[in-house]
Amino acid sequence: MKKMDKHHQDHPTYGVLQMQDYLLAQGLRVNPKRVRRLMRKAQIIAQYPKRNLSKLGLSDYIYPYLLRNLDVDHPNQVWEIDITYIPMDRGFMYLTAIIDVYSRFIVGWGLHNSLHGENVIEVLDGAIDEHGVPGIINSDQGSQFTSPAWVNRLNELGISISMDGRGRATDNIYIERFWRTLKQDYVYPFPAENGTTLWKGIRWFVNHYNKEKTHQGVGRRTPESVFRLSA
Repeated sequence: MKKMDKHHQDHPTYGVLQMQDYLLAQGLRVNPKRVRRLMRKAQIIAQYPKRNLSKLGLSDYIYPYLLRNLDVDHPNQVWEIDITYIPMDRGFMYLTAIIDVYSRFIVGWGLHNSLHGENVIEVLDGAIDEHGVPGIINSDQGSQFTSPAWVNRLNELGISISMDGRGRATDNIYIERFWRTLKQDYVYPFPAENGTTLWKGIRWFVNHYNKEKTHQGVGRRTPESVFRLSA
């Protein structure tokens, strides 16, 4: 799955058959059914042009995308949350992270060995305890974010719910950029041996990203400096 995840970062529109062709070229004999199962397990979804949600038969827990043309001008106005697959030397884990859109500051994260819905609520509650309640949270339409537990928790807190168009990772672009940076700068060059090593490495990287890495999109300042000074 590590090869698949890395290839998806470079070619986000590739679906099952294109991914199979890539793996076959790498000398890995896999059929489409296995590729589809592995892509699902690794949360790899091909990114296609936006479709009309009303034709997809989605549940009552799907919400509209609120960020288009929105002027984001202060911290805690909009957060983005997502889950990604993180490979290790042996096995893998799932990383949930929340980014503040205005400052690019990572306000919360959590590492888990499952995709249980309570994991994202735990990360959310930790971020809110430390940094306060955001106005809007944007996510994809994954099962963790369309569950009654997640939607009810956000409604209890008075947070407006925004969701990407199906298959539109560009709607959640800031957390997607963080995933790319994390994987290119840390995960792939320095594969963790186990969960403990990975947790320590992610903690180091998030600290580095927040406090030391400057971002052109926020005036070549660090996310923490923008988040703290503007809060």
